[in-house]
Amino acid sequence: MAIYVVMEPPADSEDEAAERAVLVRDGFSFLAFIVPLVWLLWHRLWIEAILVFAAGVALVAAGEATGLAFAGGALSFLMSLFIGLEGQSLRINAMRRRGWREWGVAEGNNAAEAEIRYLSGGDDASAAGPWTATARLDGTPSRPQPVHAGPALGLLGYPGRS
Repeated sequence: MAIYVVMEPPADSEDEAAERAVLVRDGFSFLAFIVPLVWLLWHRLWIEAILVFAAGVALVAAGEATGLAFAGGALSFLMSLFIGLEGQSLRINAMRRRGWREWGVAEGNNAAEAEIRYLSGGDDASAAGPWTATARLDGTPSRPQPVHAGPALGLLGYPGRS
């Protein structure tokens, strides 16, 4: 099962926020690894895209100037790997900067199943505190699971969670 971070936009009511919520899959993004600049621009991560472009140009220039073209290519590969691994975290952090609120996490085999779990457990989870809202697809509620409050696994942490 995949883990999805549920991000709610700033809204006047909880129902409106639930309708416009975005589920971001937590994990490796293959497209972000293959074409990091295009992936960042697609998700409107302008600052990150400018930094990746500048770093790419600097790596190629440094490789050409020193005669170590292989080192420049290897460092570019590592940068692409970083974006593939941490791209979704960058996306979540950009949403936070825009005023979006992290509702919690939802688990599911796909995004549709995670969305069903999010929508079915919305009221219980906001009152329960630091718990994930989970519900079975047959409608019976499952036992709430505590959210891990330790440091995030990866290169970028989740602010407020460490």
